[in-house]
Amino acid sequence: MSAVKNVMRNNYRNMELDEYLSATLKEAGYGGAEVQKTPIGTRITLYVTRPGLVIGRKGVGIKDVTSKLETKFGLTNPQISVMEVQVPELNPKIMCNRIAQLIERGTAFRRACLWTINTISNAGALGAEVTISGKLRSERAHFEKHSVGILPKSGDVSDKVVKVGITHVLSKMGLMGIQLRIALKDQTPQEFEYTDEELGAAAAGTTDEGHVPERQADGQQQLQEHSQLQQQQQQQQQGQEVENTMVPRPEAKSQQVGEEPKEEKAVPVGGNPNGQG
Repeated sequence: MSAVKNVMRNNYRNMELDEYLSATLKEAGYGGAEVQKTPIGTRITLYVTRPGLVIGRKGVGIKDVTSKLETKFGLTNPQISVMEVQVPELNPKIMCNRIAQLIERGTAFRRACLWTINTISNAGALGAEVTISGKLRSERAHFEKHSVGILPKSGDVSDKVVKVGITHVLSKMGLMGIQLRIALKDQTPQEFEYTDEELGAAAAGTTDEGHVPERQADGQQQLQEHSQLQQQQQQQQQGQEVENTMVPRPEAKSQQVGEEPKEEKAVPVGGNPNGQG
């Protein structure tokens, strides 16, 4: 058997295994399974909300599941481990099953969808969308969509962030299909990320190549020019002070020894300077 056929065969078997487990462990809150091949055998990890129902009293339930998987799917030495889902509101398969259970009990489909969306958004999801199709209100089939928050539809982000769950429910009107998409906030890729080397280089003022970044170089050049201007102004002020101290001050006219100081005659206002009236 070629490698391509072997991969297709394993994927088809895993799909059948997932459908069987979702139908068998429906009451336990089945949320998915992981299948890994080991040299010893096949390791299967089950994610459920109520692990006690899967294990059973004294391990009877898990032994029964192990024997059925070994005989029905031809798994060699299956080793099953059960894990509890910490936040079931962010698991699309679990929430799909809850919508199906509500509709089977007689709850209106629109009421069940809105309750599910509010529960998912309150649990901290980035966004959610419920699509329900089939004979909802009349003999003619149609579909309805209910969404909340941000939900990427295409690209690599949608493959990493969005998780999809699909289930079917048989009502009085006919078969109804339910598809639930949940965008997880924790798995959203960051737009940028600093490494330890970049943080150290940024703190030192240089990049990994040893060059100063352009913005930082412009800022440093402006600081240098400003400091040079300040130094020039200080030098000019010091030079002016030195010149002022070296210029001689004007001295008063010296009088000869023995000469009496000349008396200045007072001139009456509006009169003759010779004293004549």
